[in-house]
Amino acid sequence: MSHGHFHVHGPDQHELEHQAAHGDNLAVRVSIMTAILATFGAVFSYVGSSQLTTAADCKNDAILAKNEAIQLRTLAANQWSYYQSKSTKQNLSELAEALTTDAAAKARYTAEIARYKAEKAEIKVVAEGLERRADASDAKVDPLVRKSVALMHPHHVLAQAITLIQIGIALASICALTKVRALFWASAGASFAGLLVAIWAWIPHGDPPAEPAAPAGHAAPAGEASK
Repeated sequence: MSHGHFHVHGPDQHELEHQAAHGDNLAVRVSIMTAILATFGAVFSYVGSSQLTTAADCKNDAILAKNEAIQLRTLAANQWSYYQSKSTKQNLSELAEALTTDAAAKARYTAEIARYKAEKAEIKVVAEGLERRADASDAKVDPLVRKSVALMHPHHVLAQAITLIQIGIALASICALTKVRALFWASAGASFAGLLVAIWAWIPHGDPPAEPAAPAGHAAPAGEASK
């Protein structure tokens, strides 16, 4: 969260300390309230920054998982193309075997058909393994995105809470200098609103919108079922 630390020891704070030392009850109340607000602001700022970092990490992990899935599917597609080329060669050998009457040639084609079938089986195992890994990577994306969105909600709301608390501190500082009691109550009101907003940040507001479903794995090339 892009909120700096709270600095309340300016000229107004020295004025508060001076008035408090001389028994000014308003100055004492303002001084105490300012210190409490600064503490709340620091805590909210730390929590918001921590959640922002975690949300960014989750989003980056989701991007990495999606990229990995895309790369794996590309490799799987290449394997299926290789598989299809072997199927084409096998079909040609089967056709040649059926047409030839030469025993030696028929034996050679039969051996080629067996070799192509064995190679296709190995390629299929590799392609399906790549698709399973791609599906596993895709399955990680949606939970990570949802977690990132869920963490960003309190971060945004805490930013609003800190803004209200900063307004409360500013009003309290002006109150210390002008001794206008109305500003004290305005400061208290803004600060109380900030605390309510911070509490609201942690109230569940339903699940974040779902991401589009991950694409299904590549289907095996046509003709595979019959081979």
